[in-house]
Amino acid sequence: MNAQSQSVTLIGAPLEEGSGRRGAAMGPAALRIAGVDQTLIELGHDVADLGDLRIVPAMDLPNHPKAHNLRIVGAFTRALESSVHDVAASGRFPLILGGDHSLSMGSVSGMARYAAGKGRPLFVLWLDAHADFNSPATSPSGNIHGMPVAFFCGEAEFAEILPRDRAFVDPKNVFQVGIRSVDAREREEIHEHGVNVFDMRAIDEQGIGAIMREILDVVAKANGLLHVSLDLDFLDPEIAPGVGTTVPGGATFREAHLVMEMLSDSGLVSSLDLVELNPFLDDRGKSARVLVELTASLFGRRIFDRPTRAA
Repeated sequence: MNAQSQSVTLIGAPLEEGSGRRGAAMGPAALRIAGVDQTLIELGHDVADLGDLRIVPAMDLPNHPKAHNLRIVGAFTRALESSVHDVAASGRFPLILGGDHSLSMGSVSGMARYAAGKGRPLFVLWLDAHADFNSPATSPSGNIHGMPVAFFCGEAEFAEILPRDRAFVDPKNVFQVGIRSVDAREREEIHEHGVNVFDMRAIDEQGIGAIMREILDVVAKANGLLHVSLDLDFLDPEIAPGVGTTVPGGATFREAHLVMEMLSDSGLVSSLDLVELNPFLDDRGKSARVLVELTASLFGRRIFDRPTRAA
């Protein structure tokens, strides 16, 4: 199963409670309005849309002073873990429309369970300005969207959100690209656990193409599955302003498309998150359209196929 499978299932996750501000819950609707489904259909893919997940807060989870809105985020985590696993197990490609980045606690966990059932390792490509490796013990804000990587690597204990025997991702199988905002303790945790980090300086010095070739070679040699988690703030805010955590100096339009084109060529991608789009902060849908265009690149569109815009 990969991006060439021709069978894609959209799962909306209107989650904003993991972040420190409102608006990301409108992300799935904005992506649909921007035509994510029609774009994939035009590229020849079979697209099914499950609509948005509907959850009620998980009242069996405790309130947590250092993990805000845990009951809501925990409920989304459980729902996404189950839905993403089942979609993947049916032979389709799960494409999660977010929503803030705490949703990856569920999406990656679902793919980890699927990969374990196949006897294959799961790798994660984390395209983001932030490392998101905080835990309740280290987070300066308590916002859970800064904790998902630590969670799915088994290094962030909130409460028993998922079963104790759930599958985790080896931190050494996580590749973070575009990083440029990391908390001090978070930096130590990343180093201690062996997460692979390619910050913006690495992109400047090595080039995004060389970095992607290195990552894809590792995944291919391990016969791994690859989950891609694309945070809008991976891009420079001049390109994509509709995000609540803008950090200057991000990836360019062409760097981002090259990443997606190389992922498409590799045939290794098994699932995708599109996260942190906040339409309330966007400029007339600009950021949503950029995310749809990047998704099109991952699913096979090439530069010669792109429609031109009138001047």
